[in-house]
Amino acid sequence: MTLKSDIRAEAEALQAIFTDAVPVEAPMLVSAGTLLDLYGEDIRSRAFTTHDPDRGEMMLRPDFTVPVVQMHMAGGAEPARYTYLGEVFRMQDAGSGRPTEYLQLGYEVFDRAAPLMADAEVFALMFKALDGLPIRAVTGDIGILLAAIEALDTTDARKAALRRHVWRPRRFRALLDRFTGAVPAPKGRADYLKAAEEQGLAALIAKAGPPIGLRTTDDLAARLERLRAEAEAAPIDATEAEVLVSLLSLKVQLSDATSALRNFAVDLPGLQPAVTRFADRIDALSEAGVAVNDILFEASYGRTQMEYYDGFVFGLLGPVPGEPPLATGGRYDALTRQLGGGREIPAVGGVIRPEQVHALREARA
Repeated sequence: MTLKSDIRAEAEALQAIFTDAVPVEAPMLVSAGTLLDLYGEDIRSRAFTTHDPDRGEMMLRPDFTVPVVQMHMAGGAEPARYTYLGEVFRMQDAGSGRPTEYLQLGYEVFDRAAPLMADAEVFALMFKALDGLPIRAVTGDIGILLAAIEALDTTDARKAALRRHVWRPRRFRALLDRFTGAVPAPKGRADYLKAAEEQGLAALIAKAGPPIGLRTTDDLAARLERLRAEAEAAPIDATEAEVLVSLLSLKVQLSDATSALRNFAVDLPGLQPAVTRFADRIDALSEAGVAVNDILFEASYGRTQMEYYDGFVFGLLGPVPGEPPLATGGRYDALTRQLGGGREIPAVGGVIRPEQVHALREARA
């Protein structure tokens, strides 16, 4: 039987590798409003909610990154490196057998001078912490996906919708199919637009009866204009859409990824700056001592994890398929802008699950 004290001892031994970091604590309760603004209502299925008489709806922290970013943006020095160790709480599917409370060890870097080197630093340290264990490294780059969306020849509203749902693969594909004309718009939308044009929005609202809910007439008018603009927009070019779909399924060795991505940039030229940055990161990883020939690149890796990642992402996986990763991490520059109150700083971090590491060591003993 594994004792909590054994897992904590494992965690403290792992944490010793982050010698340049300042140890920090984080509040156990996080504003539900903050998390809902960041991730939408989906977060309710992954977090435990409670109510504080003074602060309103709160959630038990699902991880440390958000409270650590809030702490840093409130007055942290630049550059800064932090480490932390404590419990996090995740709601799990019934019958999954996965714990709803477990230790998380993390390392976060806030550094605007050399973000690519910071990516390499975090990955290399995480890899070093797990030295001697049979792990498989997988990397991705959400920034490549976001750049590919931005390179599409379509409306800003469509790009915004695709960006918003890039972390929800099924919804993303449904939107892309609709924007290319592969599937029709939702049933009844054309009739609604025709009626609004012939009768006027005010008449339609009056016919529907007394207002219900929080949406105002101005909200409905703005929604109507968005639907009208969408109906009039030309479909996304089929070749561009095919390039995006193929990119999402790309899986190659990291050492071969730059060449593959440059091929995609032939049909999506706007992708080239992100590919150049990607190639520079591989150089930074090599300089940090990472064997890039032994690492897999999956363009879609990280799309179903926390939605604050917007650049380099990685996972260090154990030998048993389906088990939670031993370590994960990535870049989250946009999160610092959202929580910074007008300030921002490039940031990257990673977390280790000590109980997964300890279980693997025990299995090999």
